[in-house]
Amino acid sequence: MTASLNARQGAPFARILGVGGYRPTRVVPNEEILKHIDSSDEWIRSRSGIATRHWADEDETVAEMALAASGKAIADAGITAEQVDAVIVSTVSHFSQTPSVATEIAHRLGAVRPAAFDISAACAGFGYGLTIGTGLIVAGSARHVLVIGVERLSDLTDRTDRSTAFLFGDGAGSAVLGPSQQPAIGPTVWGSEGDKAGVIGQTVPWDRYRPGDKFPALRQEGQTVFRWAVFEMAKVAQEALDAAGITVDQLDVFIPHQANMRIIDSMVKALKLPDHVAVARDVETTGNTSAASIPLAMERMLATGQAKSGDTALVIGFGAGLVYAATVVTLP
Repeated sequence: MTASLNARQGAPFARILGVGGYRPTRVVPNEEILKHIDSSDEWIRSRSGIATRHWADEDETVAEMALAASGKAIADAGITAEQVDAVIVSTVSHFSQTPSVATEIAHRLGAVRPAAFDISAACAGFGYGLTIGTGLIVAGSARHVLVIGVERLSDLTDRTDRSTAFLFGDGAGSAVLGPSQQPAIGPTVWGSEGDKAGVIGQTVPWDRYRPGDKFPALRQEGQTVFRWAVFEMAKVAQEALDAAGITVDQLDVFIPHQANMRIIDSMVKALKLPDHVAVARDVETTGNTSAASIPLAMERMLATGQAKSGDTALVIGFGAGLVYAATVVTLP
């Protein structure tokens, strides 16, 4: 005899209820980067659009930055930490393999026995977290989900590498997801191209690192990544618009991963975005913060009035793996 299982029914849809961000207090201009590489401010700006980035000090750990951003997101959502049922943290720069940093964050926030886990999806991590969190809410496994993207990429930056030293920054961005009676997070177009996994990665895997060796750092094949991001990710972004039933004319905001201003500008052109669409360009003063870049840019656009509550936004992240995730959301 086959047993009959009970099933939970969650909310019909999910939405972003609130966002929060944290940028370290230390601002690092290009002039400081140039102490270690043979380049110029003009070259860095022309190649990446980056003028400054934030680097964490010793006390601004992955957990501390995530806590600061998450506290803001929870307050913005109008809930309490006790109402958070799941905590999802996307990071590649929490160096303790286990336990997950999500469990520490959840406990220190005051969440009551939530599900808590880390994911590793590089610069697409926030999109992955949104998708997982939405699934939990719709399936009835959670009512409120905290999604965090947090990185200390300064720890993984080779400051003598002319091709990457100027790119990376630190920070945390968080979003609280909750139930919705109307669609507010569209279908996710996500995936990976593992045949290109070697174009972004660490210089040395952790199992090969030995005391006295040069500390592992991020490396990438810049031109390969640039071409892939511009040509392939514009197609993915369009697929996400189509899946959501949204045209570019109906779009209010575009928030791509803040990797490089040239990539952002090229995607805007490829998508033929109208002039009225506000475009996130947080990379200029924040640098590339990987999983944190989209929520940080979203929070800043809302705080500065570049975007407003209820706007329709296209978000897309892409990075090491190579992985990607794109969706259309209603801003909180």
